[in-house]
Amino acid sequence: MLLIGIDIGGTKCAVSLGAADMDKGIVEVLDKEAFPTENERGPFKVIDEICEKIDLVLYRNSVSVSDIKGIGISCGGPLDSKKGIIKSPPNLKGWDDINIVKIISDKYPVPVRLQNDANACALAEWRFGAARGSSNAVFLTFGTGMGAGLILDGRLYSGTNDMAGEVGHIRLAEDGAEGYGKRGSFEGFCSGGGIARTACEMALKALEKGEVSSLLKSKEDINERNLSAKNLAEAMKAGDKFALSVYELCAEKLGFGLSIIIDILNPEVIVIGSIYERNTEFFHNRVMKVIEKEALKISAEVCSIKPAELGDSIGDIAALAVAAGGF
Repeated sequence: MLLIGIDIGGTKCAVSLGAADMDKGIVEVLDKEAFPTENERGPFKVIDEICEKIDLVLYRNSVSVSDIKGIGISCGGPLDSKKGIIKSPPNLKGWDDINIVKIISDKYPVPVRLQNDANACALAEWRFGAARGSSNAVFLTFGTGMGAGLILDGRLYSGTNDMAGEVGHIRLAEDGAEGYGKRGSFEGFCSGGGIARTACEMALKALEKGEVSSLLKSKEDINERNLSAKNLAEAMKAGDKFALSVYELCAEKLGFGLSIIIDILNPEVIVIGSIYERNTEFFHNRVMKVIEKEALKISAEVCSIKPAELGDSIGDIAALAVAAGGF
C-alpha cells in the first residue's frame, strides 16, 4: 500500500511517500521532502508548496497518483477531522477555517484524511509501534506540550468535536507552573515548557538556600532557555542535584496523571513519547511507584507503560497512518 503523509507543524512541514503492510504492522518511509512553514506566507502558499513536494516525491519515485491509496494530514488542533478543516491552531498563524482536505483532494483524486497530531501519533504507535496488537491504548505526546491520542475498543476516539485527549488541561495540584493556560496542570508539570517553567520557579529557592548547580550561578541564569528540559536532563545525568529535583517532581506528577488515565479508561498500554522516551530509565520505576499507590490495582495490573518506538520518525509515520484510514 503506497501512501502520502503530510505533517504540518508551526516551524516545518514534511511530505513523505511511504509503503505500508497493514496486516504485518510494517511501514517504511520511501522518500521525504521537508521545508520551513514560514507562517508569514499564509496557509495557501504553504499548501501550494506541499503540493509541489507531493509532485516531486511521486516523480522521483516513478509513482503515479493512481498508485496512491490515501493521503494523510497530521496537524495541531483545533480542527474538524470529519469536515477536513483546520481551525486556527495557535502555532499556525492565519490558518483560520482552512478546508485543507478539499484543497488537496481536488488536486489528487484519492481519499484524503485529517487528524490532529496527537491522534495521528496514537494511530502510528498502535499500528506500527509500541501499542501494536492492543485494543485499548493511549499515546501521550510529552513534548512541547502534553496531549493524548486515544484508541478505545480498537477504534480512534476523537470525541464530540475532536477535543478528546486534552489531558494536559487536567489540574494535578492547586499550584505549580502554568501549562495549557492553567497553573498546576498536567502540562504545567509534564511537558518541555512545563519542566522549564517549573525549574525557574524552583531555582530562586535553590539559590536562596545556597544549593549548588551547574545550571545556576546567579539569578541571571533563571530563564527557560537555560533551564530547558534538555539542559536539565543532561545536568541530571551528570549528577546535578537541582536538575534531579526538578525531574523527580515531574516524574511524580506524571505518575499521578497516568493513574487518572488508568482509572478512567482502563487501557492495555500507555505509550509515552519525546521526553519520557529519551529518559525512560529515569522515569519508569518512579512513575510505577506512584501508579501502584494511586491507581486501582485491578486496572494498573493490566496496563503497561511503554516508551514510544517510532522515535524521530513518528511525525512522518503518523501522517502515513492517517493516510491508511480504517480508524
